[in-house]
Amino acid sequence: MSDFKNAAFGAGHDHIFLGAAHEQNERRTWAVIALCSAMMLIEIVGGSMFGSLALVADGLHMSTHAGAMLIAALAYTYARRHATDSRFVFGTGKLGDLAGFTSAIVLAMIAVLIGYEAVSRFLSPVPVHFGQAIPIAVVGLLVNVASVWLLSGSDHGHSHGHGHGHGHSHSHQHGHEHEVEEHAHHDDAHEAATRDHNIRSAYVHVMADAAVSVLAIIGLILARAFDWLWMDPLAGIIGALVIANWSYGLMRDTGAILLDMSSDRRMAENVRNAIEEHGDKVVDLHVWRVGPGHMSAVVAVATGESQRDSRFYHTVLEHFSGLSHVTVEVQSSHAAA
Repeated sequence: MSDFKNAAFGAGHDHIFLGAAHEQNERRTWAVIALCSAMMLIEIVGGSMFGSLALVADGLHMSTHAGAMLIAALAYTYARRHATDSRFVFGTGKLGDLAGFTSAIVLAMIAVLIGYEAVSRFLSPVPVHFGQAIPIAVVGLLVNVASVWLLSGSDHGHSHGHGHGHGHSHSHQHGHEHEVEEHAHHDDAHEAATRDHNIRSAYVHVMADAAVSVLAIIGLILARAFDWLWMDPLAGIIGALVIANWSYGLMRDTGAILLDMSSDRRMAENVRNAIEEHGDKVVDLHVWRVGPGHMSAVVAVATGESQRDSRFYHTVLEHFSGLSHVTVEVQSSHAAA
C-alpha cells in the first residue's frame, strides 16, 4: 500500500496573506476619496450657485472618480476585517486582485464613453466655452496630481530594466547575457508575485484622469489659439486609447491571478530542484499566488527514504522567501512506481 503523509506549515497555522503595506495603502486610498469627494461637492455646489453647467459636469465626473476609488478602499477594509474568517479557505489576499479586475472593467467603460463622445464631437462639433473649460481642466489636473502624491510610495507595478555591457569574450559574454536575462526574469516574476493590484488600480485611475486632463488642456489651448476645434475631440480619442491600454494591462494581470495562473515559474523550478537534489522525485507540483508577496505550494514527493516525512521537506523549503503556505504529500517511491 502507498504511504501518504500530508501536512502544511505547522498545526493551526493562519491564512492571512495580505500585502506588507495593506493598512498603509488602505489609508492612502481613503485619503484620495476624501479629496475627490470634497472637490466634487465644491464643483457641484459652486456650479449650481454660479450657473456653470461645465463646473457641475466636472463635479459629476469627479464623483465617478471617487466611486472607482471606493472599490479599492472597501476591498482593503473588507480584506483586513475578514482576514481570519475561516470561510475564506486561502484568506482574503486575492480580494485586492478582484477589486483591481473590477476597476479595470470600469476603466474600459470610461474609455469607451470618452471615445464615443469624442467621435460624436468630430461628427457634430459643439461650441466650447474656453473660459470655463480650461480652468476646470487645470483644477482637475491639480486634484489628480495631489491624488498621485497621496498614493506615492506604493508598489504600482512599474518594471525596471537592467542592462550591462562588458567587453569580454563571446562565450563569456553570452553566458553573462544569459545570467542577466535569468536575473531579469526572476525580478519580473518576483515583482508580479509581490505587486498589490488594488493600489495599482487606484493609481491607474488617478493617472488616467490626469492624462485626460493634460490632453484636454493641450487640446483646448490649441483649439482656442488656432481655432482648431477638432483638437478637443482628438485629445479625447488619444486619452481613450491610453486608458484602454492601461485597462487591458490591469485586467490581464489581475485575471491571471484570479484564475491561479503560475506567475513565477522560476519559483516552481527552484522548489522542484530543492527537493530533488536530495535524491527524491517530485511527482506533482502546483505553485500559485494567494496574496501580494505570498505564494502557496502543493507538492507530492516520492521517496525511498522511509524516515522522511512532510516535516523534512518543510525544512528544505522554509528558506524560500514569499512561500507562505506549503502542503506536502509524501509517498514511497515503490508505491509511486
